[in-house]
Amino acid sequence: MSFIVSARKYRPQKFEDVLGQEHVTATLKNALTSDKLAHAFLFCGPRGVGKTTCARILAKVINMDDPIASLKDGSYADHDLDISMNIFEQDGASNNSVENIRALIDQVRVPPQQGKYKIFIIDEVHMLSQAAFNAFLKTLEEPPPYAIFILATTEKHKILPTILSRCQIYDFKRIQPKAMVSLLKDIASKEGITADEEALFLIAEKADGAMRDALSIFDRISSASENKINYDQVVKNLNILDYDYFFRSLDLILTQDHTGLILLFDEILKKGFEGDLFVNGLAKHLRNILYFKNKSSEHILEISSSLKEKYALQSQNISLANLLTFLNLTNQTDIEYPKAKDKRLHIEINLLKMCYANTEVQELPLKKKLLTPAA
Repeated sequence: MSFIVSARKYRPQKFEDVLGQEHVTATLKNALTSDKLAHAFLFCGPRGVGKTTCARILAKVINMDDPIASLKDGSYADHDLDISMNIFEQDGASNNSVENIRALIDQVRVPPQQGKYKIFIIDEVHMLSQAAFNAFLKTLEEPPPYAIFILATTEKHKILPTILSRCQIYDFKRIQPKAMVSLLKDIASKEGITADEEALFLIAEKADGAMRDALSIFDRISSASENKINYDQVVKNLNILDYDYFFRSLDLILTQDHTGLILLFDEILKKGFEGDLFVNGLAKHLRNILYFKNKSSEHILEISSSLKEKYALQSQNISLANLLTFLNLTNQTDIEYPKAKDKRLHIEINLLKMCYANTEVQELPLKKKLLTPAA
């Protein structure tokens, strides 16, 4: 098989190509050009945002004969990491014992055969055992002048404070949807794939800030749809609730069409979606409407232009007081959902409350029973 997944095929080879981490790449480039390179780095942040990629790029630049010149002309991008004898990459999840760390320390003691530095990349470093961390402490604090350690983790809180204090810490952030969509468009163009903007925004939202996840979803959808990606295909393949359901739900609530609302909820359940997924989706939809109630906050949402128009239009038809009432009701529904015995009824009751949130409930007068005197 000659197919290479997009996450590998389009892995950045230069600092400039790393998406959404300019605060990290700029600092690393400045450290290299000013010759103020630390002996230990810790890259931490969510999955799929470029931690290991940045570690590999940094290792390539350090190993160049003239790092400053290679940064300026970008020649380090063509350097093959796999053939370097001075770069060692280790997975902390599968090599987490004291013996593994001792073997690594033995490698540290041997000077590089070529070049100035030996670089040790340890991925998922938080998976190391307590004993392994302790065995690593002394070497990490006072390594030989030719050794540089680059540690990467998704869970910084699990790493010993004594390890943290010995490293320069770089915090990677989630990648914004607009940046993801821009890259996905570029990749789609290179691969000859037709992709709708709304579909790419939905993929970016589903990826939750992880570019690797977005590329995996992109590959999956393009394979299933024969190189054509549209909104309906993404919704179907990812089995997610369409935005349209929430726009329709709010319209039915505002028109007090409780029958239509219950039928719509029934349709959602018959498609296999759980009730709490609908409630959370409706709450998110109401929050998005809240953003569009004010021009100064609508930029918070990074969505397609056509979807922005729908939100802006619906936000004009609902008062802020009603919006806050509905948000409170969805929040209470979500909190009480796990304890409800009849979960469907629990949601339906709260949907009816939303329909008639501003309607005064009239109590019918009790009919007095006529008591007949005993014979």
